[in-house]
Amino acid sequence: MLTARNLTVNGLAPFDLTIEAGECVALTGASGSGKTLVLRALADLDPSAGEVTLDGHSRTAIAAPDWRRRVVYLAAEPGWWADRVAAHFPSGDAGGGSVDETVAALLDALGLPLVLLEQSVATASTGERQRLALIRVLLLNPRVLLLDEPTSGLDEDAAERVEGLLRARLAGGAAILLVTHEPRLASRLADRRLEIRDGVLS
Repeated sequence: MLTARNLTVNGLAPFDLTIEAGECVALTGASGSGKTLVLRALADLDPSAGEVTLDGHSRTAIAAPDWRRRVVYLAAEPGWWADRVAAHFPSGDAGGGSVDETVAALLDALGLPLVLLEQSVATASTGERQRLALIRVLLLNPRVLLLDEPTSGLDEDAAERVEGLLRARLAGGAAILLVTHEPRLASRLADRRLEIRDGVLS
């Protein structure tokens, strides 16, 4: 369970937030209302005040890198640190000559070919990069997923595949806070919905 008490983020009124294990909460609001700021604050990527806990453990008692592996933020436009796609994923053996089984299974689940790993990031489409970044996040097996528009720009089949993986993670006990402008996605996946309006989360 992720809990925030009196969390203060730049430009927003202080708010409380609780997301139970296995629960998906949709966060909506106009562009520029502060949705991404909330995600980044919970992930401890931007300054904030207030108390944030995970399963009863305070964020201040957990080293920042460990916290960010447990409470993982996936940006709408994720960053990449190497030219080749494969460099961002574990290989199946010590020599790096085969594909990790979990990576291969996730690629298949998202409708992505194995050969995509051998390409450069620059040649992958926006939708392919979006799904590859989701795989990077899922490999961490986080307790909480903070997702910023995870299906924007995807066609119907790809979006359904993403939703299927997210449902599986929810069934496994992960919590999800999902930013989306897609009402149908929110209604299908989320247990409840929050909205930011005029700087207030309600």
